[in-house]
Amino acid sequence: MSNGNGNNDVVRAAGCVLWRRSPCDGTLEICVVHRPKYDDWSHPKGKLKRGEDTLAGALREVEEETGFRCVPGARLPTTNYIANGRPKTVDYWAAEATDGGFTPNSEVDRILWLSPAATRRRLTQSRDKALVEALLSALHLA
Repeated sequence: MSNGNGNNDVVRAAGCVLWRRSPCDGTLEICVVHRPKYDDWSHPKGKLKRGEDTLAGALREVEEETGFRCVPGARLPTTNYIANGRPKTVDYWAAEATDGGFTPNSEVDRILWLSPAATRRRLTQSRDKALVEALLSALHLA
């Protein structure tokens, strides 16, 4: 797959659809992150380090971006798209938040815990919205 500039390297990334039971009423909440660089809302994800295991990278990125540790669950669909003129592949897992807390940083300045319906409305990219359905299916809630 050539993009015309001779650079065919696929950018590899990984992330999670991070969820928890609401501390208030026990309903499902999904974490979305705001990235000021792109002014978008997405699931926590990021580029893999050279030689890094995909799942380990996903868990690292979740903790770096949200401050939460998590327990991985079902594998979710992989997304493929063009980013900055290069093909990008992002592997995702469902992951339940266990403990931690958010501190704003240069990459992510805000996070929200939202219902699945509100998550779908907030997410910027349609490919990220499809992952909400995959999560609900994996949790047997769809």
